[in-house]
Amino acid sequence: ASASASASLSCAFRDSLTLSPSSSSSSSSSSSSSSSSTFSTKAAQSKSNGREAVTFLGLNNLSDNQGAVRRGRRVGRGIGSSKGKTCGKGHKGQKSRAGSGPSPFFEGGQTPFYKLIPKRGFKNNLAQPMVPVNVGTIQDYIDMGRLVINNNDNDEDYVLTMKDLVEAGITKNSSIKHGIKLLAKGRERLKTPFKIEISRASAGAIEAIENVGGEVTTVHYNKLALRALLKPHKFDIIPKRARPPPKLMQYYTDYDKRGYLSPDIQLKKLQKILGDADPASIVGDDRDHDDSKKDE
Repeated sequence: ASASASASLSCAFRDSLTLSPSSSSSSSSSSSSSSSSTFSTKAAQSKSNGREAVTFLGLNNLSDNQGAVRRGRRVGRGIGSSKGKTCGKGHKGQKSRAGSGPSPFFEGGQTPFYKLIPKRGFKNNLAQPMVPVNVGTIQDYIDMGRLVINNNDNDEDYVLTMKDLVEAGITKNSSIKHGIKLLAKGRERLKTPFKIEISRASAGAIEAIENVGGEVTTVHYNKLALRALLKPHKFDIIPKRARPPPKLMQYYTDYDKRGYLSPDIQLKKLQKILGDADPASIVGDDRDHDDSKKDE
């Protein structure tokens, strides 16, 4: 009698567990439903208790919205799939073959639109584009201490080169293909005198630098000389600088451009080398000496 009573009690307890809504919902969520249904069940329970459920986003409940991701159609799986046999590409022809199809500019054989338009302009294969650097930028880098205009405190004749500008971070080695051109933007901020050798310089930049007591010299660098200047560690012997080609000779012999081959610049260099002596008298003495040798 006691065994039958305990069996009936256990059956009644089992039936109550299966009939309870909370246990049925939890068991169904753990077996077949996703984590989102679990959170909704908990939210419903908390609302019934008078509290609002707060769900935090985490890796365990991060998922796309319903229907956001769809599986691609598998083609070539029989006529019942609607994309069997020819896989939706039709019969024969260029568009049904593997690989690239016709060009997007192909117009069926008629003259395409881009060929009906006349050509404009040209590409100059002899152009030498320069990297622009403004005098105001140089002054900013001097003020920041990134560009040192004197190697030593007593070295007043130190001349800045393009390598100094690269090391200061004004431009990059890879950007300089033919040289750097000095421009006059920011000239009102320029206050520090310095000497610089550069590939090209505008008239405004030359005037701005010379007004504060500096000097500008435009120097020609061919590709080998430019590489030797910017990357001297790649050379065991630094090669000599080539003279400008005939097309550029007029630029570098013009004093208005401060060309390094102009007579005035050459005389200034001679004066620095010779000191107080007159370069013209020395040149004249050498010519007289040469004439006397010819007479002998």
